[in-house]
Amino acid sequence: MIDIKQFAELQKQSKNSFADQRQIMKKVMAGQTVLCSTCKQPLCLLTPEHCSIVNNASSESSGIRCNKGCTDIQLDFV
Repeated sequence: MIDIKQFAELQKQSKNSFADQRQIMKKVMAGQTVLCSTCKQPLCLLTPEHCSIVNNASSESSGIRCNKGCTDIQLDFV
């Protein structure tokens, strides 16, 4: 069972993580170079069109990621 303090801390961590990912998305989509926090390689934006051209992958492969896959933020394109 989780107590109120633990739940509050979990909410805070989740909120911070979401805010961090949102900032990464904004920077990458604006064309800025953002490095993966783990492997220090640049993050790339993969659109559904790019996925189908490059790897014949499904649109579920679209998102922001590094080449090694350390960072993998899946995005839904409408």
